[in-house]
Amino acid sequence: MDLWELSAREAVRHTIASYTYAADNGRFDDVAALFAVDGVLEVQGIGGASATGRDAILGFFRGVNTDVTTTAPPGRMQHHVSSVRVEVVSPTEARATCYFTVMTGAGVDHWGRYKDRFAPDRDGDGGDSERWLFAHRLVRTDGRTPGGWADAR
Repeated sequence: MDLWELSAREAVRHTIASYTYAADNGRFDDVAALFAVDGVLEVQGIGGASATGRDAILGFFRGVNTDVTTTAPPGRMQHHVSSVRVEVVSPTEARATCYFTVMTGAGVDHWGRYKDRFAPDRDGDGGDSERWLFAHRLVRTDGRTPGGWADAR
């Protein structure tokens, strides 16, 4: 495996972790910036939605703001990501899949999978540093706890 591929894998993992951290903390401008300019967020389950472009993705997250960041019961949402599998297809394309579990103050609320496609976004400073952005993120909910936040959607 070449060094550029290892770097790409780590950058993809960083983007996935940054998404979760920013979303759980209500930093939705940061979430939208993790998508390519024409990136797509597609949600299957829990109400279903699709947003294309950073402005639309930002609008989607602002629409769920109080649910994600509230400190009142059931409590702030925490997304836990596991079993991240990254495949670097080429220097211009990567894919990843992973599982997520969402916790609230009441316990496990819902769970599912992320299926992602990434594209590189060079930082423009002439260095080797490169971010990988979501070209497409599919969020698929596999289950939910009866009576929880997701069950009401």
